[in-house]
Amino acid sequence: MQYTNITTDRQLQDYCRELARSRSIALDTEFVSEHTYRPVLCLVQVAAVGQPAVIDAMAVDDLRPFWQAIAEPGHETIVHAGRSEMEFCLDAIGRQPTDLFDVQIAAGLVGMEYPAGYGALITGLLGRPSPKHETRTDWRRRPLSQRQIEYAVDDVRHLHPIRDTLHARLEELGRLGWLQEEITAWQDGVERAMSQDRWRRVSGNSGLDSRSLAIVRELWHWREAEAGRRDKPVRRVLRDDLIVELARRQTADVKRIRAVRGLERGDLKRRLGELAACIQRALDLPEEECPQTGPRQRTPRLSVLGQFLFSALGSICRQAQLAPNLVGTPGDIRELIAYRTCTDAGQPRRPPKLARGWRAEFVGRLFDDLLAGKTAIRITNPTSNHPLTFEPSHPPV
Repeated sequence: MQYTNITTDRQLQDYCRELARSRSIALDTEFVSEHTYRPVLCLVQVAAVGQPAVIDAMAVDDLRPFWQAIAEPGHETIVHAGRSEMEFCLDAIGRQPTDLFDVQIAAGLVGMEYPAGYGALITGLLGRPSPKHETRTDWRRRPLSQRQIEYAVDDVRHLHPIRDTLHARLEELGRLGWLQEEITAWQDGVERAMSQDRWRRVSGNSGLDSRSLAIVRELWHWREAEAGRRDKPVRRVLRDDLIVELARRQTADVKRIRAVRGLERGDLKRRLGELAACIQRALDLPEEECPQTGPRQRTPRLSVLGQFLFSALGSICRQAQLAPNLVGTPGDIRELIAYRTCTDAGQPRRPPKLARGWRAEFVGRLFDDLLAGKTAIRITNPTSNHPLTFEPSHPPV
């Protein structure tokens, strides 16, 4: 297999000048995130002008010229599930890749499984066998074997033909605008997640009151600082479930904190005083400075309607060649129902996901008519792949 091997800053700078002439750049990364606070970027694979290139990120001192080339306008950037690539680019230069085409999102918009793995796209779209995966590879170790290099190059070698196949299908379905809207919203979400209120990503915090959320926020900031100081993954410093349990208890008493199962680990026992101080700061916070809670939506009404409409969503999506998981989740449907049926005359709220953009065009208005009783669902053929039809409802006689 022919490829360009880039191991020095000079080689990278020369290669970036070549990239400037390319109208389409496919890229992928190999990294290890299990042992350190931030993921260790090990390889960057690129398919653009000429033959594929492999950039040894552990040998090159400064990767910023590459990320600057990726962020410059004038080309399309092709990725598969490119969140990590976006984060590496943002972290390096504060900008995102330009004109992104994510084949995983595009596949969902033409009815393939979402999220679809790279191997599934190669097989399903190109009719080729899925490449073998180096799932156990420690990409930090050198030298890399020829098999590892070939696997890494395979990760970008098929991206251009996959993109071209998906682009043609999206154009045929009239959904290229949907893809652009979806990728723009996705990129905005990644950027917000890296810069604003990242503590809200602590799993299990839904349903907590504002005081408990203040505790979550304080403990999250402590954990970030400690993980960075020790260069450890945050989950090895303090797990999410322990943060949430401490937030629920709302106590800064060290004895009661020590009683929480999971805090008996030696390094945590030595930090109980610091955890207590974080909790106390949150307990002393004025009420108006505590985080706002989100709307509570898990009422019996929302659950029943949400389950019903989620089943309807699956039928609608299959008929329209769309991946249901890309269009919306049960939580998205509950948000739409709460938004449309809420009688609270408080502050205006931002429309939920299913009431915005292409989703509103595709399914949001239909759901509005179902909720208003203007449209009814009928079973036409229970043995069919598409047993449900949606018809104007008739008022009772």
